[in-house]
Amino acid sequence: MANPWTGEVTLVIDAKPRVMKLTLGALAELEAQLGEDTIIGLVERFESGAFSSRDVLALIVAGLRGGGWRGGAQDLLAAEIEGGPVRAAQAAGQLLSRAFAQPDAREPTA
Repeated sequence: MANPWTGEVTLVIDAKPRVMKLTLGALAELEAQLGEDTIIGLVERFESGAFSSRDVLALIVAGLRGGGWRGGAQDLLAAEIEGGPVRAAQAAGQLLSRAFAQPDAREPTA
């Protein structure tokens, strides 16, 4: 189970719960992959709802890698994500939120 106080988010991939976390290294990797000078551009895209599926995939991969997973985006192309693209986008948004703020007591912990 993920610990929201440490920035963790759980996503079920291929029927296995995976804990994701945006560590400093994962954030740096994410910036480089998305070609952003800062992570703020990505945060702004999520806040405005203007994010792409590429953004979601990059965040999920970065979060999984921050959680200790050693795979890459290619490994997720055929993976079954419980809750589909909507849950993946929610988890990506939670990752960003938890990386930069304390969790709200009302926020779901999944």
